[in-house]
Amino acid sequence: MSQQQAMIAEPITFYGAGSMAEAIVRGLIHKSVVQAADITMLNRSNTRRLDELQQKYGVNVSNDAEALPRILQNAPVIVLAMKPKDAAEALKQLGPLLSDDTLIVSVIAGLTIRTMQDLLGRKQPVARTMPNTSSSIGLGSTGIAYSKEITDKQRQTVMTLFGAVGTVTIVEEEKLEILTGISGSGPAYIYYMMEAMMAAGIRGGLTPQQCRELTVQTVLGAARMVQVTGEEPAALRAKVTSPNGSTQAALEVLDKGDFFETVIAAVARCAERSREMGAALKEGIS
Repeated sequence: MSQQQAMIAEPITFYGAGSMAEAIVRGLIHKSVVQAADITMLNRSNTRRLDELQQKYGVNVSNDAEALPRILQNAPVIVLAMKPKDAAEALKQLGPLLSDDTLIVSVIAGLTIRTMQDLLGRKQPVARTMPNTSSSIGLGSTGIAYSKEITDKQRQTVMTLFGAVGTVTIVEEEKLEILTGISGSGPAYIYYMMEAMMAAGIRGGLTPQQCRELTVQTVLGAARMVQVTGEEPAALRAKVTSPNGSTQAALEVLDKGDFFETVIAAVARCAERSREMGAALKEGIS
């Protein structure tokens, strides 16, 4: 999608101004997808945070409780980015302010489309999304599920919003948890692997700075090799693994620790925990 055709003309209102909201806003402005003047960021109390965002990005900000209903009533696209514990109350108050065609985009983990619509008290067009923190540097991976009320134009808006901060994968809603296990929490697994590689280098006598540079470049290069060559990771792994060589010896140690199945189990547990948190959230709301 080119930047020229990706421009969104309608204003976007972020209800919540945390790190994920900022990551998306940074991407939108950097890619000239939305003008800063067309972005409004709201939170309930933190004036200092809003001032910081206004100075950094030139967006509109407000935490004025009296102005809030008017701002939301006139917003064609509302991105829900508040903490899960604040979502129920906010959605109940939001419902009566909406038009039939107001697009709701949620980045709140665990909150289902059905629960959001129940809280709003109306069958609103909803896009439920699962971005990750790499969105802040334009290399995010976002999973998206749509409610059946979404129009083609609204789909395009959502795709453009998240396409500005990385790649987009459309899934059925029940697949969002396993997606969370791979891409939502996935950066943390890679960081953990990097920590271990750096620790090994330090124990072997390299400096922390050398270990950091070597590890970062290695991980970056490996990901780019998969991306650029189009080859499967397994094929690329085979190419660097000579029979009875040092790489094979290293991989055999990982296999002794059941590395492959451990990673799969970690992804599955992450997805399961995500489902548990969603159920607890629903329970707390009802």
